[in-house]
Amino acid sequence: MVDVAILSGSASDAAIVEKAAAVLDAHGLTYDARVISAHREPDRLDEYIRASDCKVYIAIAGLSAALPGVIASKTERPVIGVPVSGKVMGGLDAILSIVQMPKGVPVACVGVDNGENAALLAVRILHLH
Repeated sequence: MVDVAILSGSASDAAIVEKAAAVLDAHGLTYDARVISAHREPDRLDEYIRASDCKVYIAIAGLSAALPGVIASKTERPVIGVPVSGKVMGGLDAILSIVQMPKGVPVACVGVDNGENAALLAVRILHLH
């Protein structure tokens, strides 16, 4: 069982994944990091969520940033969204996609490109147990 699953929508998000992973390493937490696009690989994402034994998800996504919301719609585990700065409005589009979830689909949102805070929030969530 891993503590945290770090999912990113694109390989170009690797630097943000690495920042989150470094924080989790520093706190002695285990994690699994994968690139799975909610748009291009929905079946693979479904399989991963079904098979995952993680306690918290960190979902890193830009542009329409569907990944955090899709994960949250398929699990009861906490989901932390990390909006990625991009070519459109400096990441504002990703922020809005993550924070405007419908009722019943909660997603926490940290700052743009802030993988460190996502990992620190995961640490705090896990310390509740």
